[in-house]
Amino acid sequence: MISYTKAKLSDIVQMQDLVKPEVEKGIILFRSSDEMATNIRSYILAKENEQIIGFGALHFHADDLAEIRSLMVKDGFRGHGIGKGIIQNLLIEGENLGVKKVFTLTYQKAFFESVGFTEIPKEALPTHKIWADCIKCKHFPICDEIALIKTI
Repeated sequence: MISYTKAKLSDIVQMQDLVKPEVEKGIILFRSSDEMATNIRSYILAKENEQIIGFGALHFHADDLAEIRSLMVKDGFRGHGIGKGIIQNLLIEGENLGVKKVFTLTYQKAFFESVGFTEIPKEALPTHKIWADCIKCKHFPICDEIALIKTI
């Protein structure tokens, strides 16, 4: 059975190990242990038998705008609704905190559309988002990620 829980500081090493292949491929941005610790309250974990099999974060940009980022599901567990479960938990948390819109930058357009996100031009995203995170990406400045947004 899959459970969804908030991340703890003690989960960081296992989270980094899980995401390492996706970071190496340039699909997900590297997050240092310090950065993950600073933002630990943003993460939701998917666990099976106490093993982390996926996670995602809700990062806030304004009083009504947040971003789903670092969404990851372990190979072998993909296609079973775990990513959707993580997103549902993140959206509920965002709604409880007063968020009205949630966006993402992703290579998985069809997946996010399946949970109600709609593609938007990247230029519609907050400028500080682009420069704060994207400059760390190995693909910068040639970005082929797709921006999507959902009103909650």
